[in-house]
Amino acid sequence: MLTYQRVLRMAQLKDLLNYCNNVLEIERFQDYCPNGLQVEGKTEVKKIISGVTACQALIDAAIEEKADVLLVHHGYFWKGEDARITGLKYKRVRSLIESGMNLLAYHLPLDAHPLFGNNAKLAELLDLDIAGSFPSGSSAVGMHGTLKEAMTAADFSQKIMSALGREALHIGDNNEQIHTIAWCSGAAQSYIEDAAELGVDAYLTGEISEQTVHIAREYGLHFYAAGHHATERYGVQALAEHLASHFDLDHKFVDIPNPV
Repeated sequence: MLTYQRVLRMAQLKDLLNYCNNVLEIERFQDYCPNGLQVEGKTEVKKIISGVTACQALIDAAIEEKADVLLVHHGYFWKGEDARITGLKYKRVRSLIESGMNLLAYHLPLDAHPLFGNNAKLAELLDLDIAGSFPSGSSAVGMHGTLKEAMTAADFSQKIMSALGREALHIGDNNEQIHTIAWCSGAAQSYIEDAAELGVDAYLTGEISEQTVHIAREYGLHFYAAGHHATERYGVQALAEHLASHFDLDHKFVDIPNPV
């Protein structure tokens, strides 16, 4: 019996990078980090490894997989951090450079994208109808809309558990009905008052702060903290899968578990 081995096309890094930057419209965003190529490596690409955060464990896994590009949501060079490449940052960057692997990172553009974004993918996973984005302006990376059918707050907690594989922290009465909702992946608990101004029944994000509990209670708003990592696993996968299909490349998503 004959067997056939798939022959992958080799893409030029510059073409892959320009395509990503254009699709995600990175110039629209005032972000906390540079979007796009953060550490330069090989000029030709056959294999992409995607993951949420460019930690050492993910870099090591990508090296083992012989990846040419590591595509992440959380990269490096954040505003306000020490600019020096020392300590853990040095070890990570050294590993990338020595392997010849490119690091591509997309933050807010990957939260906001209507097809490949974290919030668009959350809508798919949680079966939400999208009505629009929020807050206004360049910060409009979150979304709001409705559940397909109204359900109790407790039932929605179970839906989150089934979709994301982790229990969400819920603030509110489990027996109350939820129909309208706003959501924004990651550490977007500061958007809770913007969500309340929309008049929705619930707001879902990744993290929670001490004051978030009081704000939710005083607005009468159901609040769900479903995990920073858990809410941001899906955008980078969707983008990488699209790139692999568009450029005929190999792709693998590597999940480094994170309880936050």
